[in-house]
Amino acid sequence: MSELVSVGEFCPNPECREYGKVGGGNIIRYGKTGEGQQRFQCNCCRRTFNERKGTLFYNRKTAEADILECLALLAEGTRISSISRTKGIKEDTILAWLREAAEHAEAVEAVLLNDYRIGPSQIDGLWTYVGRKEKKTRRDNRTMPGNSGGVR
Repeated sequence: MSELVSVGEFCPNPECREYGKVGGGNIIRYGKTGEGQQRFQCNCCRRTFNERKGTLFYNRKTAEADILECLALLAEGTRISSISRTKGIKEDTILAWLREAAEHAEAVEAVLLNDYRIGPSQIDGLWTYVGRKEKKTRRDNRTMPGNSGGVR
């Protein structure tokens, strides 16, 4: 069974004999990168990696905040061409981020729903329900007595 674990709890090197083994005690903290990210080293294969390994942000020159902002804008329905023009990032780059984020989301979804018999259409239905509840909550907060419509 797959499980979600943090970077630094296993060796991500496929050639290592401790590859993927969680909690083996073979991973140590190994300083920080120039950008302040935690580095790790496997005592078995001696390979080093940082806390971004296995994430959408690994080996990216663009700041995490910029990547997340672009993905949030896409989720809100903003066109890739508009984001590209305003942020000064190539459309192909934004599309690559979107594809990789989708792959990560599918992998996480597979792990989280491993023990349940639920399909993509039911997941979409749940997200639709959650979205409606969120909108209703925001609307109710604006119409409460004594609330001027601002952020609480």
